[in-house]
Amino acid sequence: ELTALIGQQEQRVRARPRDAGAWAVLGAAYVERGRRTADAANYPKAERALRTSLEVRGERNAEALEGLAALALARRDFQEAKEYGEQALQLTPKRWSAYPPLIDAYTGLGDYKAVGSTLDKLLKLHTDAGDRPAVMAKVSAVYRDRGWREDAAAQLTDAAAAARTPAQQAAYLAGVGQLAWERGDLQDALRHYDAALRLDPDQREAPAGRGRVLAALGRTAEAVAAYRAGLARQPSPRDAFELGELYASLGKSRQAHDQFDRMRDLALREADDGVDVELLIGRYEADHGDPLEAVDRLRDEWERQPGIEVADALGWALHRAGQEEEALDYASTATDGEKGGGVLSALYAFHRGMIEVELGMDGAARRHLQRALRINPHFSPLWAPEAKDMLRTLGDAPDEPPPS
Repeated sequence: ELTALIGQQEQRVRARPRDAGAWAVLGAAYVERGRRTADAANYPKAERALRTSLEVRGERNAEALEGLAALALARRDFQEAKEYGEQALQLTPKRWSAYPPLIDAYTGLGDYKAVGSTLDKLLKLHTDAGDRPAVMAKVSAVYRDRGWREDAAAQLTDAAAAARTPAQQAAYLAGVGQLAWERGDLQDALRHYDAALRLDPDQREAPAGRGRVLAALGRTAEAVAAYRAGLARQPSPRDAFELGELYASLGKSRQAHDQFDRMRDLALREADDGVDVELLIGRYEADHGDPLEAVDRLRDEWERQPGIEVADALGWALHRAGQEEEALDYASTATDGEKGGGVLSALYAFHRGMIEVELGMDGAARRHLQRALRINPHFSPLWAPEAKDMLRTLGDAPDEPPPS
């Protein structure tokens, strides 16, 4: 249907080049195709179409502004998404579709107060039955970031049940699988990923999700096959990075380096199409390359987009570069609900715990490493075993009375 829509709109704008609405629909469709297929080459086409729509109709063009906000999100440019999203919302404050891009933009910028107020406004709007699944999915994402895992799963399960198309339902089921993975429920995660792929064999998130779960279950050959199948269909730098880390955990260094090289090639190709890949490259450099380069990249990223993901990555890069005191500041931001880091992330807790080990904070380190394994004992094929080893090294908490 998306391919057919793009074909129809391309014919329409050729026949009627002053049709601003057709240009806006075409641009939004290019964004969606790029997002679904992990092909960032669609994004320059989307930008040309959306800007043409603005030129034809002028700045009071909510459809084009929403499309530009969605494009900025696909490129991980949260500041630009915020600017376009706020302009669209001013024009159409009662249009529900103006709100989800802004929620994502505020999340990427670490503005959780704005996330909450924007979600409250969205929930007060009347939405048609066909639009409610998308609203429930956005509510689920906010709940997940607040650490409300059961509520997030309930909202997304309801969204999947109410979805109107197989592709939409598959996307929501893959999201339910991701939530199950994050809480360490392997069988539930696998069941939802499998269901998503039965509905939509091209579902983007499910193959890598299956790879994570199968690796955690010890079915590593199947895990590798799942990742490779996904990469063959939709070459994603993030998935190549995960497969490289899986190979590294298996002691297959040559295959790991091949995937890391592939990740860099794919990331640079995305960067040429306007995607911000600094977070992914920074994570790679911190663990498998040059930690000092990771710090430089991620400091710049934090200045542009101070979200929780970047706080965690920068804290870990500083730790890998031996700058532990500053590392703890960012790790605390990523894991402290008072500072916005309410998401229950095993990886973030692990990072903070390892930083605290280096600072001699054994009690705090023990708590955070235990928390990581409680959240998801299989969170990473590389780092979950290290968390367990470090807890054995730290030993049990000393049996001492509390200080008076």
